[in-house]
Order: sequence, then structure tokens, then C-alpha cells
Amino acid sequence: MGLVATPSLPSRLFTINNNEQAFPNLLVAVKDCTSMSQLKQTHARTLRMASGHHPDDTLFLCSRILHFSAFNDLDYSSRLFDQIENPNSFIWNTLMRGYAWSVDFKVQALVLYRRMLVDGRVTPDKHTFPFVLKACAFLFAMSEGEQIHAHILKLGLDSDTYVNNSLIHFYATCGWLALARKVFERMSERSLVSWNVMIDGYAQSGDSVTALQLFIEVQKLFQPDGFTLQSVICACAGLGALSLGMWVHAYALKKCKAEVINDVLMNNSLLDMYCKCGSLHMARQIFGTMPKRDVTSWNSMILGFATHGQVEEALEAFSCMCEADDKCLPNSITFVGVLSACNHGGLVNEGLRYFDLMISECKIEAQLEHYGCIIDLLARAGLLEEALNLVSNMPMKPDVVIWRSLLDACCKKNATIELSEEVAKQVLESEGGICSGVYVLLSRVYAIANRWDEVGLIRKLMSDNGITKEPGCSSVHVDGEVHQFLAGDTSHSQTKEIYQVLDVIEQRLESVGYVPDLSQAAMVDEIEDGKQHSLRLHSERLAIAFGLLKSTPGVPILIFKNLRVCNDCHRVTKLISREFKVEIVVRDRVRFHHFKDGSCSCMDYW
Repeated sequence: MGLVATPSLPSRLFTINNNEQAFPNLLVAVKDCTSMSQLKQTHARTLRMASGHHPDDTLFLCSRILHFSAFNDLDYSSRLFDQIENPNSFIWNTLMRGYAWSVDFKVQALVLYRRMLVDGRVTPDKHTFPFVLKACAFLFAMSEGEQIHAHILKLGLDSDTYVNNSLIHFYATCGWLALARKVFERMSERSLVSWNVMIDGYAQSGDSVTALQLFIEVQKLFQPDGFTLQSVICACAGLGALSLGMWVHAYALKKCKAEVINDVLMNNSLLDMYCKCGSLHMARQIFGTMPKRDVTSWNSMILGFATHGQVEEALEAFSCMCEADDKCLPNSITFVGVLSACNHGGLVNEGLRYFDLMISECKIEAQLEHYGCIIDLLARAGLLEEALNLVSNMPMKPDVVIWRSLLDACCKKNATIELSEEVAKQVLESEGGICSGVYVLLSRVYAIANRWDEVGLIRKLMSDNGITKEPGCSSVHVDGEVHQFLAGDTSHSQTKEIYQVLDVIEQRLESVGYVPDLSQAAMVDEIEDGKQHSLRLHSERLAIAFGLLKSTPGVPILIFKNLRVCNDCHRVTKLISREFKVEIVVRDRVRFHHFKDGSCSCMDYW
């Protein structure tokens, strides 16, 4: 094969005098290999011993050599494969598996599969398809994956559980959850892996409700394992289901305490869940007791502090990360967290210093997300000109998120109408003119300037183009159940009681001098009474009213909202926390707000 043996061989190989005993000893030698250097020596010995032995024996020994090299040196294994005259299905599958599990050669798994079909001497079997489908999933090779699915059907392997699990994973990874579910539903026999892949697919796609529904069903058939629990924890994080997340955490500790305590991935999932569900003290507790941390652990904690507005803690965590014994070096995501913390705290100089530190000392190339943080930091601090200059000098084209953050800053910093209109134009060009958010923000600019005619024109433009405002939606968690409300919602079974609580809130706030900010209702009604009425029906106010009605005294009301909190609702929530002596935690699209005793953790800077 043109391969040269290295000078030294394991001493026991030189003691072989009987040629009949050579192959069994070589098999043992392959099994005991710990490096490619040892394997090459054994391979060279194999070549010298091959003559006079049955081809099947030689082929089997070569297959074991290929198996080791496929996970240590793919170039060597591919050259070995090319020298095998009649590779069997195990050899084809072994090299395909090596390609599929590699970082840089996954496309070669598809090339090898096609080569296998063209060769025609060996038919793909049930062990072939999981490897090639794994490569398709990683590469988002949807067309190729569909063709492979057709091959599976043609070969009659669509009843194999292992193959179907790979199909579910492929379709779910590519975002085709309906097709993944179709394969899942048609399976005559499902393993726990089948359920895990389906649950994880929904959790990763953001459909947390369906993921949790499947989790409830799987418990009737199997005892969930660590993979199940990680997926469910991810779903809880997406939905903000703190009580269910805590139940899953307790369940995991009960079933496999040692595994949970020592498993970095599980602890990272719990960290992320508690941060996203508003329980930062639980996240800190998990982080503080982890026997081992990786860069994801530190990133989760830094981002958690940042989104909860605990800026000093986020920056202190970054310093500790740089000094920690585990030598976790900051990466691109780390600096997203650090810059976000500076942004939430309005720390302009610090943010610019960390941005420079990332590039000059840590040698991390600034990505669009990093520029977005700095631009938003400058804009929200009122430095709109500096923010626009940075946009002009970026090495990449600004995306719609950057333009929308600038437009939002224009609203809050009372920028000129001309500047706001120019930024709005850029947003529309980036989005294709179809997103309602820019129209809402621009109408707010006009409303703040009392230019109600332009507000009416914006509404008409939206109507003419068939663009509707994204409805505000808030969910409140009470006694382990999630209750959702849209703006002006009357569908809840306790609507009458909720609106009675709203009346009490309104009377109490009026008695302490509350006057609504009508600019926050510009897109809803035209007459003054209508605007004031619409404000009290914002989704988070309905959720707060229900929370006051049903929550246990002393327990914070936890609310999750799909949009940014408007200025008026922010002010109202502060007043409610003081007048009704209740703590309210609101997670909006960007960050957490902790309302208590008439103040907010964001210090009115968001």
C-alpha cells in the first residue's frame, strides 16, 4: 500500500514464530493501540503477514485498523480504504462514520455514500443511514436528505427504529418539524431516543409548549434520561416556566443526583433556564456549586447578570473568569454578554474599553452582534451622531436590528423628525417594508411631537399595505400554570374579575397622581379617551391584574412579554409595586425588569 513501517514495533510482535498465531496477536495489538504511531507499526506488520492467509482474515484485520484511524487520522484511513479491493459494508460504514463525526469532513460522508451507490457491490444497510443523515443534518443538506429518505423507503428500512430516529433528527435540525413529526407518528415502535429527538427538536425551534406536552406523554412509557431532561429544561427556559423547570431539576436530582451534580452540560442547561426564568439567585447557586465550569458556564452567568440589569456583577464575573484556575478563555459570546451589561447600565466608556480589549488583547474579531451592542449603547446614551458614524465605518453592512435600535433611541431621545424618518427609511429597506415595528416606532416619534396627522397617515399606510401591528402578548405564571393575555383580551375564564381588579388599580393610581402617557397608545385609538382606555388594556396590565387576583401573597408575580415594555406600562408597574406592596418581575423582548417598592432594577434606563 505504499506505507512505510516505523522503526520500532511492540516487543511482543517479534516473539511470534508461528505464522498461524500472527493474526490473533495483531488483532490484540490493534485493540491496544493508543496512538497513530503504534497503529502504523501494526499495519506494516499486517502487510508483511497478509500473504498465505485467507482474504477474509486480512479484510477483518484491515477493518479494525480502519476503525481506529477513522477517528484519529481521516487522511490515513481514506488512503487505507482506497487500497482495499473489496470493502464490505462495515468498512464503508466505518469510514462514513468517521467523516460524519468529524468537524471538517462531513461533506465527504455524502461523497462516500454516492461512491458506494455507484460502486454497486455493497448495498447500504441500516447502519449506513444514521451516519449519512447526521452529515446531512449538520450541512443542512435538505435535498440530499430527502433523496436518502427515498433510498431508505426503497430498501424497506423505514421500519427500523434506529434509522427513523436519524430521520427525525435530520428533519428537526433542518427546521422541518412537521416532517419529523410525520416520521415519528408513523413509527411502529419508538425508543426513548425517538422521544428525546422529537422533544429536543421542538425545544430548539422555540415550540416549548409542544416539547413539554411530549415530555408529559413520554413519562407514561419510559423513565426520562439526562438527554430528555436537558431538552425539557431548554423548553422551560424558552417558555419561562420556572415552576416546571424547578420540578425537572428536583426530578433529575432524585433520579440521578451524582450525574446532575457532576455533569457540566446539565448544569449549564439549568444555569440558562434559571437565568431566563427570572430566578437569578438559583442560577448563582448552581454556578457556585459546580465542581467544574467551562466557557459556556461563565458565559451563561455573565449574560444572566446582564439581562437582569446587574451590571457590576456581570463585569465582576468576567474578571473572575479571566483569573479562574480552569483557564476558560473569553470567546465571542463572552464579550456579547460583557458589552450587553455595559449597554444595560449605560456605561459608555467601559463598553468602548471592553470592545477595544476584545479586539486588541483577546484577538477576537468583532462580529455584527458586538457592533450592535456598541451602537445601541451610544444611541441610548443620546450619542446618536457617534452611533451613526460607527454604522458608517463598520466593516459589514448593518442589519435591521441595528437600524431598529437606532430608531428606538430616536424615540426615547427626542431626535429630530428628519433623523427619525431617515433611520426609519433604512429599517424599511432592510426589512423589505413588511415589518410593523418600524411603523409603530415612527408613529411614536410623531406622537411625541404631537403631529397626530402623521400618526394617522402611518396607520393608513399600514392598512393600505396589509401590515398589522404585532399584538402584545404577556404570560403570567401562577401555581405552575401559564396564563396568556393579548392586549384587550376578554377570552379568559375570569375576565370579569380581572377587569374589576383593573378598575381598582386605575382608581388607586389616579389617587396618587398618575396621568397616562398618551404617546404610548398612538397606534390604537384616535380620540383621547380611547387612547387612555387602550393603555389600561395592554397585555402586561391584564397579566398583572390576574397575578394580583390569584398569586400567593409575598410571592413575586412573574410575567413574560413578547414586546418591549412601553414607558407608560413601566411607570404604572412601578406604582403598582409600591401601592399594592408586591414584587413584579417582567421579562420583555430584551431584558428583565424587577419592580419593587416603586422602583425598577433598570433604574429607568432600558
